[in-house]
Amino acid sequence: MINSLILRLLKSSTTPSFWSQSALTVLRVCIGVTMVHNGMDKLGDISSFAEAYVKVIGLPFPIFFSYVAALTELIGAPLLAIGFLARPAAFGLFSTMCVAIYHHILVAGFSIPYLELSVVYASCFLFLTVNGPGLFSVDTLILNWLDSNALSAKAKQIMNLERASNLDVAEKSATVSK
Repeated sequence: MINSLILRLLKSSTTPSFWSQSALTVLRVCIGVTMVHNGMDKLGDISSFAEAYVKVIGLPFPIFFSYVAALTELIGAPLLAIGFLARPAAFGLFSTMCVAIYHHILVAGFSIPYLELSVVYASCFLFLTVNGPGLFSVDTLILNWLDSNALSAKAKQIMNLERASNLDVAEKSATVSK
């Protein structure tokens, strides 16, 4: 029994389960909702943002790129939160965070307190770009609607893998307890 518990604690989740998909949804919604205010702040005083941030890193057309960053955050963050076009939204947000990290390094060097939030945001957006929005998203609803047969087969495959994984853990724990 203890070995089974240890195995469950240490084993990485390689197949989607209700809890891993729920956690992914919480991450996606929280990171999307909290990012919206950054875009609103930029639009509040676009010329000041362009002067203080965009011009400093040497990008041409600072006002244009300031609007690009602000609109990426204002449009991409809510899309990510609901899981609609989540990968492109996450990639756009990841890109803006990479520019923010570059700005922070130019201004303050590798100062962790200064870089911290941008690095956390960038990491989350990269994770969501690579892994997608998860099963509890608008993208998945649309995919279900467009290709119900393929998704049903995939869902059955995932359930079979999870069942086999659980049997494997049970067999190992039964062998150890003997």
